[in-house]
Amino acid sequence: MIEQGHSRPWAERLPMPQADTMDEAQRKAAQALIDGPRKGVFGPFLPLLQSPALMERVGSVGEYLRFDSRLDARVRELVICATARHVGNQFEWLLHAQAAIKAGVNAEAIEALRLGRRAAPLAEDEQLALDFALELLRHNGVSEPTYAATEARFGRQQLVDLSTLVGYFVMVCWVMNVAHTPAKPAEGQQGLDGFPL
Repeated sequence: MIEQGHSRPWAERLPMPQADTMDEAQRKAAQALIDGPRKGVFGPFLPLLQSPALMERVGSVGEYLRFDSRLDARVRELVICATARHVGNQFEWLLHAQAAIKAGVNAEAIEALRLGRRAAPLAEDEQLALDFALELLRHNGVSEPTYAATEARFGRQQLVDLSTLVGYFVMVCWVMNVAHTPAKPAEGQQGLDGFPL
């Protein structure tokens, strides 16, 4: 297990509730996740289960962004990785770094991103989406040239999806960072190292 969050002493703050302690709303929300495309309750949904109505709404947004958005999987997974790296979230990094490589993002680019370096080599659409996401994360908005280039390449719907993808993953990463939701790497997979302050 890799610890999530940066405070000490470390302990998982909001783990999965025991089945016999869950109320009806929590049981229903958990079952909906199990029956849906995620097939289980894990990651941000562990702490979000404390607020089942919120969890259902957050889950619906995430389901659209991950499974129904018209953004190419390479672009989507790369941007999620950049967001996880930016907020130091182990769970989303471990899950989506593998998914990005599987979708076709160059493994060297993902490793460079993990280390806090410029991600390369990337396809043109990947680079444009990454530039957009990083500018949004660093400046809470994007410049006119970045906006124009992104709109020209992706169109307005995908530009909105891309912006929302960044915001959604910042939100769920923050929830896990606060809750100290642990992450389990695959065999040989490296998590994120913190940057020196």
